[in-house]
Amino acid sequence: MKRIAVVLSLLLALSVFLAGCGGSSDTGNKGGTDSTPGATTGSNTDSEQPAGESGPTGSLMIYTSIYPDIINLVSPELEKAFPNLKIEWFQGGTEQVTAKMAAEIQAGKIGADLLMVADPSYYIFLKGEDLLLPHKSEHFDAVAVDKDTEDYMYTGVRISNVVIGYNTDLVKPEDAPKTFRELTDPKWKDQVVIVDPTQSGTALNSTYALSQKYGWEYFEQLRDNGAVIGGGNSSTETKLVTGEFAVAIILEENLLKVKDRGEPVEIVYPEDGVIIIPSPIGILKTTQNPEAAKAVVDWWLSPEGQKAIVTGWMHSVRTDVESPKGAKPLAEFAPTAMELDWHDLAPRTGEIKDKFVEIMGN
Repeated sequence: MKRIAVVLSLLLALSVFLAGCGGSSDTGNKGGTDSTPGATTGSNTDSEQPAGESGPTGSLMIYTSIYPDIINLVSPELEKAFPNLKIEWFQGGTEQVTAKMAAEIQAGKIGADLLMVADPSYYIFLKGEDLLLPHKSEHFDAVAVDKDTEDYMYTGVRISNVVIGYNTDLVKPEDAPKTFRELTDPKWKDQVVIVDPTQSGTALNSTYALSQKYGWEYFEQLRDNGAVIGGGNSSTETKLVTGEFAVAIILEENLLKVKDRGEPVEIVYPEDGVIIIPSPIGILKTTQNPEAAKAVVDWWLSPEGQKAIVTGWMHSVRTDVESPKGAKPLAEFAPTAMELDWHDLAPRTGEIKDKFVEIMGN
């Protein structure tokens, strides 16, 4: 898969669009993505029923790493769009969701109809296993990030960015780190917390990206400089907000959320490259309600669905939807984003996690 920069012309057009609109949306934002483990709700037992003018019927199960508060925010909008469709959710961190998927694949009984997790490489794996259903959404051409242009098995639905956050009670803006590399400097001894890639799909992606750019020596240097694993993005966020640590490698959306509610945090878009993760959506081939699944994918990729994504502090995959409140437009940092080769990562996720644990511990 080519890097997100392949569509920079579209993203640069977005920056012009935003300038004309006077900046980001003023709507209230909640939540984030790629959370720590959550709860299971419901099960997928209803089979497909014919969809009439009132839209699809039956039930649909979505497995996702989107935070519970975003699910609560989006659910009423989905109910309005699909009044005769019962939508249920299993929510957890990406690694929890993919572990559940692995067990269900092994058992030959997949419970998900739709999958929305923050690891593009996982969809490449599922496609290779012939577990995804092709669907070219009516909004497919409007999606300006990585997507399966060959077989239409998945497409980006939300954009998450791994950045640096710092606690403004502990660090002055002029003293804040400007790069990921700088976090190995003795200046930040015992002050850095990072997200665990065995719990978070975005952290898995960022671990891969940083190890590719700087080698595994980078994590050895972080360890030797006293960097600590903070758990998932939510728990790492808490450690930063409370001042337990001065600096974090964490998702932009977590920082936007807590900053908006007045917490003492600020965002650094690293000069050595933001790690951009275009999290996909895909339909499982085993779904018993394919038409409903396709309709819901179309909703997520529509301007309406993408505005819900932005309200959840994530960036839209469309160029005609504004950036989250308080965020830099994607076009400003996409040209210098770190390289990620999702096809290279797909068969190596276990290797990446094992090497991280070997260096950093549990």
